[in-house]
Amino acid sequence: MAEALARGWADSEVRPEQMLFCDNGSGRAQKLAARTEGEAVQTLKELALRSDAVLLAIKPNALEIVVEKLDGEARAVASILGATSITRLRELFTGVPVVRTMPTVATEIGEGVICHTPLSADDGPTGKSLINLFGQLGHMAEVPDDLMDAATAVMGCSPAYLAVVVQNLAEAGAAEGLDPEAAYELVIESFAGTIDLLRQYDPISVRSSVASPGGSTEAGLEALADAGVEAAFKGAVSASLARMRG
Repeated sequence: MAEALARGWADSEVRPEQMLFCDNGSGRAQKLAARTEGEAVQTLKELALRSDAVLLAIKPNALEIVVEKLDGEARAVASILGATSITRLRELFTGVPVVRTMPTVATEIGEGVICHTPLSADDGPTGKSLINLFGQLGHMAEVPDDLMDAATAVMGCSPAYLAVVVQNLAEAGAAEGLDPEAAYELVIESFAGTIDLLRQYDPISVRSSVASPGGSTEAGLEALADAGVEAAFKGAVSASLARMRG
């Protein structure tokens, strides 16, 4: 997700003046710096000392380690950590603006969804600036802190679920003789148009307009129901929440 954000900002009209990156020795920071005309640094403390704000893009169980390595030098903090409340973040980063967000991977192309918790008075202009910076990468949605996990399970994970649907539909078309690339294009373009349609009509209306009684779409929907697809998607949300909540 950090890569998606950095690439999105690198290609955005409004972007950070400079982006610094640090990793745990994987080499990803150097590669990302090269891609975004940024700079890889050796330590988190150096990154904090040279930055107006630090973006936390780590596994939640590494948070305390990162806090220790930042050594109190972060001037402001933006977090994209799952299952880590704004209250906990403010406990660890006292006296500085803290913003909790959850973006989707489509931020890389400026079409993401970014949920964020409400700012506090203590976050001031810096907090607003950070929110505005995220806003360059897609649709912003303010969500109460206690519902951020639920929002993450619905929107943060959904690109992966949608990718599974697209892949399987395209593969089914290819199995029936369509050129694989043509099948993929047909599914993608159909989905793109349907998304725009869903901005005007509710899902039940769209489904009903396609599935005429006794038709082929109705047969397909019955097969999906028999396979338990609706329960599977709801189960996916529940499983994601269970994992986040430990």
